[in-house]
Amino acid sequence: MSTLARGALAALLAAPLAAGASGALPAAAATALPTRSAVPGGVELLDLGAATADRPEARADGHRVLVVQAAGRWVAVVGIPLAALPGNRSVDVRTGAGHDALTFAVADKAYPRQSLKVAPAQVDLSARDLARVRAEHERIDGALAHYSPSPPETLRFAPPVGGRRSSSFGMRRVFNGEARNPHSGMDIAAARGTPVSLPLAGTVLDTGRFFFNGNTVLVDHGEGLITMYCHLSAIDVRPGQRLAAGARLGAVGNTGRATGPHLHWGIALNGVWVDPALFLPPDAS
Repeated sequence: MSTLARGALAALLAAPLAAGASGALPAAAATALPTRSAVPGGVELLDLGAATADRPEARADGHRVLVVQAAGRWVAVVGIPLAALPGNRSVDVRTGAGHDALTFAVADKAYPRQSLKVAPAQVDLSARDLARVRAEHERIDGALAHYSPSPPETLRFAPPVGGRRSSSFGMRRVFNGEARNPHSGMDIAAARGTPVSLPLAGTVLDTGRFFFNGNTVLVDHGEGLITMYCHLSAIDVRPGQRLAAGARLGAVGNTGRATGPHLHWGIALNGVWVDPALFLPPDAS
């Protein structure tokens, strides 16, 4: 087993995927794989062998990895942590025939830097606010660790709202002159109240008003693919609700730590945030 050949990858990304064999994705899901980008915060595609009825199980850093069928092969869609250092990473694979470890190389990537001005209380937190933020991080981490066995309907989709990309994934954020964690999603600027739609079918995992993220919705799309929508002015869904692609989640706002109305859109695979642009059509990314 090895990383898919470059030519095979190009064919998979450009053409619809076949469906119908045992264990195949449903027809609606047979569109395309995300763009391969083996960098911190990127996505690697690994060939797990012929798509027989013996479906492989893959794990990265202890988290289950999304496995889909593409062009007659099982393919692991692996999220790479934004904090990953350049070098080799491994994925553990189990099949009925036994256990194997796949290794792939992560290249370095220099993300841009962004300086922002916000209220001082949103940078230098009080003890009470810091405790709240820590509890909210645990809550979000719990959602990212969620794994449901049904695969997502597609791995290419449109953004949840139209608008200008005001901040891209991976930017090194500097708030009021102080460095903070890199940006873990894509910001899309839009007018307050603009509807936010779910790009693909899923089940609402959690909703709430968070200190930094403001009004937030987290959605499970299957096999560890989780999306998050932040700074909403309104939330129109509830935890446990099953939603079709295109369903309204809420509306654009500037709740939480935000300098203006926009949507923060996050995508996670196997428990780590990855670049949403990799899941957009080539002409939109």
